[in-house]
Amino acid sequence: MKKIYFLCTGNSCRSKMAEGYAHKLLPKNQFEIKSAGIETHGLNPKAVKVMAEDRVDISEQTSDLLDMSYFNKADLIVTLCGDAKDKCPVIPKGKEHFHWNLKYPAKATGTEEEILAEFRTVRENIKQRVLALKNHS
Repeated sequence: MKKIYFLCTGNSCRSKMAEGYAHKLLPKNQFEIKSAGIETHGLNPKAVKVMAEDRVDISEQTSDLLDMSYFNKADLIVTLCGDAKDKCPVIPKGKEHFHWNLKYPAKATGTEEEILAEFRTVRENIKQRVLALKNHS
């Protein structure tokens, strides 16, 4: 079983969305999925809302700190922001690493609808990237 670890700064938006899509879109018998942050910021309610719009429930997920045991066992480590990439421990030799430099939607400004639009854009970007993992070996 391939272990995937999604990492971002606070494990509140991007990595939570990636984890949610991975659980929904990747075969459960082939992948073990977790996400974490280099800090914990709590689960962002706007991330929960936009994921629910696409029928993915992440409302029970928690904002978790990086687990070095899982990190060292992971086959694929995906950093979703520059901060996580820069502050992440050194990727162990032989581990695959992807860096998805995604905008942090929680910093979006404007009306509520403009902010949600930013979350939706990031959500769709993540969904496409997770789908691509399905065919990646």
